[in-house]
Amino acid sequence: MQIVGSVLVHNEDVFVEQAVRNVAAVCDRVHAVDHMSTDGTWEILRSLAREYDQLDVRRVRHARASHEALEPYVGSKVWVLQADGDELFDPVGLARMREALAAGELDDVFRVQANVLHCVSLDRERGVASGHLSPPSRPLARLFNLAAADSWTGCGQRLIGGNPQFRPGFGWDAVDAVQDRLSWDESPFRFVHACFLRRSSLEPDEPAAPRKSLSESGLFRRGRLGALVRLVHPPSLHPQVVEITGRGSTWKLEKYRRGPLVEKDVSAFLRAAAAADAQVSA
Repeated sequence: MQIVGSVLVHNEDVFVEQAVRNVAAVCDRVHAVDHMSTDGTWEILRSLAREYDQLDVRRVRHARASHEALEPYVGSKVWVLQADGDELFDPVGLARMREALAAGELDDVFRVQANVLHCVSLDRERGVASGHLSPPSRPLARLFNLAAADSWTGCGQRLIGGNPQFRPGFGWDAVDAVQDRLSWDESPFRFVHACFLRRSSLEPDEPAAPRKSLSESGLFRRGRLGALVRLVHPPSLHPQVVEITGRGSTWKLEKYRRGPLVEKDVSAFLRAAAAADAQVSA
C-alpha cells in the first residue's frame, strides 16, 4: 500500500508550506502542481522539493495536469491524499490513518470524507482556530482509493468528475463518512480549511469574500487561450461547474458556515509535523 499526495495550488503562499509539510510525512510520493502562481507559491514549493525527496513539483497552465500525474497509479494499491493550499491536516492523525489503510480497514470504499473545521479566524500565537464544523457544514472527501477503478481519465482537475471505470462493488457512493461517526476531537482524519482567510500575500489582510475555486472561476487553463475559452464558454455554462458549485460565489458561505461558531486548539496543525515524521519512521 502506498499513499500519494496530490496538491494543486494557485497563489497560496500564506499556508502552502505548512499544508505540504503536514501531509509529506505520511506520503510515499507527493505531486504538487502550481497553476501559474504570481506570488511566492512557486518559490516555496521549489524550496520544499529540495528538502523532501518524495516531493515532485511542477508548474502548469492547465489544471488537468494535476490529474494526469495520478493516472499511472489507477488500478494499483494506492490511496491519494488530496490537499489544497488552504487545508492544514492533523499530521499525527494522518499517521494513524496510514496504519488503518495499511491494515486494509477501508479497502471496500472509494472515498473517505474528513472532519473539517471551515475556518473564519486563526490565532497562530495561541494555536486556536474558530470556524464551523462538518457536520453540519459540508464535509469534503480527501482520500481516494485508486484500486477501486481500472482507469480514470478526462478530469479538468484532479479527482473531480472525469470518466472513472469502476471495478465491481465500487462507485462514487462507496464512501466512508468519518465525520458522521467520529467527532472532531476523536477523528484521526481532520483538517483546518482556511477558505475564509487570506491565502496569498497578494490579497488584502481581510478578504471581502471567499476566493472562488477553480470550478467556480473556470480558470482551469491559464494564459491567453484560457481567457478566450472562458469568453466563448463562460464557467456558468459548464455542467460540471454547475454541479460542483451550485449558485457560484455565495456557495461557500451557504455550505461552509452552517451550525455554531466553535473554537478549537489546532496548535499541532501549525507545527512542522516533526511528531508525525517520528511516528511514521517508527
